[in-house]
Order: sequence, then C-alpha cells, then structure tokens
Amino acid sequence: MGARFVDRFEKARRLMAEKNLDLLLVVNRENLIYFTGLTQIECLAVLIPREGEPCAVTLWLDAGYVERESGLTTYGYYFPRETLASKVVERIRAYGLKEPRIGFERYFVDFALYDGLRQAFPEKNFIGAADLFYRIRSVKEAQEIEFMRQAAAAACRGMEAAIKSVRPGVTELDILAEAEYAMLKAGSGGSSFRPQVVSGERALLTHPCASNKKIAPGEAVVIHLGATYEGYCAKMCRTVAVGRIPPEQENIYYLLLEAQDRAIAALRPGATAGEVDAAAREVVETAGYGNNYLDLVGYGVGLRQSEFYPIIGKGRTEVIEAGMVVDLLLPTIYRPGIGGPRVTDVIYVGENKNEILTDYPRELVQI
Repeated sequence: MGARFVDRFEKARRLMAEKNLDLLLVVNRENLIYFTGLTQIECLAVLIPREGEPCAVTLWLDAGYVERESGLTTYGYYFPRETLASKVVERIRAYGLKEPRIGFERYFVDFALYDGLRQAFPEKNFIGAADLFYRIRSVKEAQEIEFMRQAAAAACRGMEAAIKSVRPGVTELDILAEAEYAMLKAGSGGSSFRPQVVSGERALLTHPCASNKKIAPGEAVVIHLGATYEGYCAKMCRTVAVGRIPPEQENIYYLLLEAQDRAIAALRPGATAGEVDAAAREVVETAGYGNNYLDLVGYGVGLRQSEFYPIIGKGRTEVIEAGMVVDLLLPTIYRPGIGGPRVTDVIYVGENKNEILTDYPRELVQI
C-alpha cells in the first residue's frame, strides 16, 4: 500500500535536503491532516525520513484504521507498556539513524515525546523546521481549494446570520452565537480561531473577542469569523454601522476597502509579498495614516487560519505562486475615535485571475 499523498512527501524531502535534515517529525494536528488526510486523530506521529519510506505511529487500537486510510505503514504501541515516544524512537533507529538531524514543527510538541527523543538522540541535532512545513503547504492542490471553498461558504452563512442579528441592546456574544450556529448548520467543523464580534472602542484591540458588552447606537461593529471544512480554514471580516457613525470612521472603512482592492489586484504569480503590501500601503499613506497602520496586511491560509508562508507585509520577499491562498486585509487604522473598521477576505491566486473565496458583499453594512 502506498502513501495517500506521495507528492506531498516528495515536496517535504526536497526541502529537507536544503536544510540537511535526516528526518521530519510530524505531530502537529495541521500537518498530520496534510500528510494523512485524517481529521479524527489523536496520539499520532508521522515520520518522514529523507531516505526510506515514511511511516505512522499510533495507539495499537487505531493502527489498522490509520494504515488503511492514509496508506502509510503504521506501527501501533501498547500503552502503558509502550508510549508514543518509545515507539517513535524505535522506528527512527529502524531507519538506521544513530544521530539524526530531526526537524521539528513550530508548535505543540508534547514534552513527554520530546524528552524521550532527547534521551535517545543528541539534542543538538534537533532543528526548528516550521518554515519548511509552511512552504510545503503554501501551494494548494485542487482538493484543498475545494475544501476551502466549502469552509468559505459556511463562513459567509455565518456572516449573514451575524449581520441580521445586529441591533442596539444585543450583546456581542448574542451575535456570535447566531453566527456560530449558522456556520455549523452550513457544514463547518468549527472555527479555526477565537471569533471576534467587537464594537465601539474595543475594535481597536489587537486580538479582541466577543464579550457581554451591549451594542449601542452610533457604534461600528466588527465581525471577524472563521469556519473549517475537513480541517481547512476560511475567514472573513465585515463592519456594520449601527445607525450613524462618525463620517471619518465611515471614510476609514472605504479607504481600507480601496486598499484591499489594490492589494488583490497586485496579488499575482511572480509578485513579491512586499509588492502586494505596497499596493495597499500606498493608499493608506497617501491618506495620511501611514503611522497608524501595521507592517503586515495578510498571511497564507490553509490548515491554519494564519500560515506563516507567505506573509504579506512591508518589504517581504516571498514570491507569490499560483495555487496559494492568502487573506487580505488584516489591519485597521489604529487611531482612536475614527479607527476600528476592518474588511478581510480569503483569496485564491489563480494562473490568470484571482478568486475571492469568501464571496460576500464588502460594502459597509448600515442598519
């Protein structure tokens, strides 16, 4: 039986050679989904040697299922006599590796697993390989794009429900509850991040989330939602004006909308991430808000809501490729009294034209 995603393993091996890695250790949920196609996963590791066949390690009860669904030779461990760490060490040694250079992911390596590895192999040969994983995942296959379209459709349903529920006196959490229910009903597997429904001055916080604050007349309500489908993410942000908001604040929204349009137009194969950022930044700086604006305006999107390749930002050199998916435009204008409105969409980079996956009206919503 062959691995389900042979091309993905080959991409990994090519990048492993650049970093002189002997083995990649995969335990992060997003990467496990990427290399196995499984979303019902616990107690699982995938080992990718630079030479030899990749394999999986999991609880013996799940070994047959993992092998059948992923196509990877799978070794079960018998807990508590064995652990994930002891079985992973056993399989690394079975590759004939005595002092391997092991590439690790950015997040969430269980300490027990890490401790077992460092007792078996030289810790000086443990290498951070987060950039490698993000680069592998940055260009999407057709099936991945379809999953993201499904996630985007669910996010749009959530946005529609959220906007319909906005009115003075309801709480931010009331609005979020309607949005989340609608997204789940539309097939979402849950949000990929902590959703944001924030109003008034709270919209200027860096990472706000919904609270028991009640919506008041004359406020802008920022709704930032995410949905998932088969592990893949989509997210979007829209702004709702409750009655009359200050004209300057309304102007800020349309300024950002123009900046987003410019960035989407610049987002094409061969452009650099910095050139995409510059197209948006020119609009903001010409309006006099350059010092009230962040240096980053977007990220890749896929199995995480914010992948770290490419990063769309000031001076960034990553080259945009067909098949990438990014979100634009993350920041607002950070100036008290007028800042806060936001607009964000997920965009698929095509060979000849882009597709806004979160296909929902982008004008300022007035209620």
